[in-house]
Amino acid sequence: LMALQGVEDATERRRRAVRRGSGLLDRLDELKLALLSGEAGEGALERLTRTLREDRPEDADPGLKAVLDQIDLRVAVELAKAGIRPDAA
Repeated sequence: LMALQGVEDATERRRRAVRRGSGLLDRLDELKLALLSGEAGEGALERLTRTLREDRPEDADPGLKAVLDQIDLRVAVELAKAGIRPDAA
């Protein structure tokens, strides 16, 4: 039973990590659309910062970790271009 609970926990952590990464990609798309339509994108930047601050569950899969690292880096670059420090904002 304990081993089964451990597997469920790992599966749930992975699911949350994927959901967080997907949310960040959605927020990046919102920012892109706002900028392309001539808007400043403040709301999209705020949502992007909020999503980035969400706890990132650690996953043992190195491939997933690498993809999530790349997404986090892209978000950090976009926030830096807007003059926002996600760790201080």
